[in-house]
Amino acid sequence: MSKSRAEKAEIIDDIGEKLSKYPIIYLTNFQGLTVAQSNELRGRFREADVEYQVTKNTLARIALDRIEGKDALEEFFAGPTAVAYSEDPAKPARVIQDFLEEEGAERPELKVAWIEGELYDDPEALDTLADLKSREELIGEIVGLLLAPAQNIVGGIQGSGQRLAGILQSLAEEDDE
Repeated sequence: MSKSRAEKAEIIDDIGEKLSKYPIIYLTNFQGLTVAQSNELRGRFREADVEYQVTKNTLARIALDRIEGKDALEEFFAGPTAVAYSEDPAKPARVIQDFLEEEGAERPELKVAWIEGELYDDPEALDTLADLKSREELIGEIVGLLLAPAQNIVGGIQGSGQRLAGILQSLAEEDDE
């Protein structure tokens, strides 16, 4: 049963909103996945906090026409297309990579990844993107690096203070004798 004009307009608005909102967009070819595999993949994306949906190419292209700066994605909306939307560039790649390894599947296949304005469409892109550290990991490393000098200073002061206290105690004991 075909969708009404109003239903299509609503879908276009929804796709457009997501394409505008998310800085990370993965387009994949899901053709050949069984229903069980598709459901498993959707569940994995959901667990990783990644929105994933099969998209009608015509409606996605109409939504793209309304958005500035993302028209480079238009050519990749051909054939069976599912879109993964994320805030983290590595999460969708890790989900896809883990799924491919654990299921022994050849799909989903990455068509292109849009990472904050850059397109990644070569075959090795999935491996490269999966190896990226998340924002949380990078922030943790930076905080660790920033705290390390402070911890060294505190350790040095504590060590010097303990030596000084030991010397003072020795001198006090000598005075007592």
